[in-house]
Amino acid sequence: MYKIFITNDVAKEAKEYLEKEFVVDIRPNMEEDELCQAIGDYDAIITRSQTRITAKVIEAARRLKVIGRAGVGVDGIDIPAATKHGITVVNTPESNTIAACEHTIALMLAMTRHIPQAHQSIMEGRWDRKSFTGIQLLDKTVGIIGVGRVGSNVAKRLQAFNMHTIGYDPYIPLERGKQLGVELVDLDTLLARSDYITLHTPLTDETRHMISAREIAKMKDGVRIVNASRGAVIQIEDLAEALKSGKVAGAAIDVWAKEPLKPEENPFLGMTNVVLTPHLGASTVEAQIGVATDVARGVADALHGEPVATAVNASPITKSTLAVIQPYFDLCERMGNIGIYLADGHISRVTVEYTGELKDTEVAPLTTAVVKGLLTPVLQATVNFVNARNIAEERHMDVREVKSGKGAYFTTSITVTIETDKGTHQVTGVLFDRKEAKIVQIDGYLMDFEPKGYLLIAPHADRPNMIGQIAGVLGQAGININGMQVGRTPQAGTNIMAVALDADLPNDVVVALRNIEGIIDLKVINCEKH
Repeated sequence: MYKIFITNDVAKEAKEYLEKEFVVDIRPNMEEDELCQAIGDYDAIITRSQTRITAKVIEAARRLKVIGRAGVGVDGIDIPAATKHGITVVNTPESNTIAACEHTIALMLAMTRHIPQAHQSIMEGRWDRKSFTGIQLLDKTVGIIGVGRVGSNVAKRLQAFNMHTIGYDPYIPLERGKQLGVELVDLDTLLARSDYITLHTPLTDETRHMISAREIAKMKDGVRIVNASRGAVIQIEDLAEALKSGKVAGAAIDVWAKEPLKPEENPFLGMTNVVLTPHLGASTVEAQIGVATDVARGVADALHGEPVATAVNASPITKSTLAVIQPYFDLCERMGNIGIYLADGHISRVTVEYTGELKDTEVAPLTTAVVKGLLTPVLQATVNFVNARNIAEERHMDVREVKSGKGAYFTTSITVTIETDKGTHQVTGVLFDRKEAKIVQIDGYLMDFEPKGYLLIAPHADRPNMIGQIAGVLGQAGININGMQVGRTPQAGTNIMAVALDADLPNDVVVALRNIEGIIDLKVINCEKH
């Protein structure tokens, strides 16, 4: 049974979900050395932002298959090291979207109307209205840096305040900006035009310290800044100086480059024009339950060998794409399994051809499923959706995708062609009513069987009683036949037989079948996922 290690305080719903089929241990607040000592016996780890999963931890994890991040940011996880070891990294990018969005609005309003300072004044027994005069959001321009999940939701809510929304995001098209009511501009234009600036970007080499003294100098005098994304996107020492000088009228900060924030590391101490919170963006009851259950599902799917849409180090899959390709994953992996049994030499190229509804969507994850199915039966190492393509490349296998119109017999089909130094083999599969998987062709021979259990492929001489002899051997051995098909081969005087079986064939049964006069070749294919 797989063992899962939870490092921090994740909502109890995650533990309850996972304990239905896994062993779950919770040991919070562990330092790197302690984690290295403990991680070796676990197959998955779930963490929050407080715990860093470093390359050293990953090296110590002998069995680790999945790292789950209960939240969005993964800058505390060494992604390259995880990918190198074939470890899937899963996060929950949507579960706390609304919580982060609403906290951004709360910070903006609190900063604008001096709510924390006014509250403290009342608590100290004073009645001071003049010191806390604010401004209105009405007709102000807000610049949104990062118009993704959170940023787009922030835009929608600020538009309800009749604010003008402009945005900087080089990764979304102009048309998407129009749909959101956000005018997309370059960064310098946003800095120059904005009365408010709010940041909603991940932390990357590109975004680290993207707001520093140089960018602040380009802003309007009296600008107000909100950061509820990642701490290091702003150089906070430069922001503190700008707040002191009055260049920046106010700031609201929820996230920090180092957490927890120590007093000696806080340049805003004693300032009255800032609102500071200790990373509360996702701290709602609903968001905590959402990230916990979502990361639990993602970890469970990864341990089962299933694709995970939120895996950050595998091919990303949007919801709309997943809705189309989800039913085909199992078929593709089983076709890969069949392909490796057909291959009788060194594989040089694998081509996956998609027709019908699949030709107009992103199919890279399905191709990865084929490669995973192809490699798993022959390798001792774990093959998954993270490392399958890399392993194929290391073995000099050229993996290609082809999209075409309607297939020869079926509207939507998938054909896997495997080229080896000894010949080429081909498998075609379809999905009837997007539910029932069938293999309909192997090496040019029409067939009709479910890719389950075992398949016996037997080219043989075209003579009487071949079917009877093969069925007799199987019957005497107590092997149940689920289905049988016979067709002619291009070689004169020969046929090919495909027999669907419940179980693998013992060696003595294989020998008995090979000894039947007229049997040209014999292959027993395991159609099950490994």
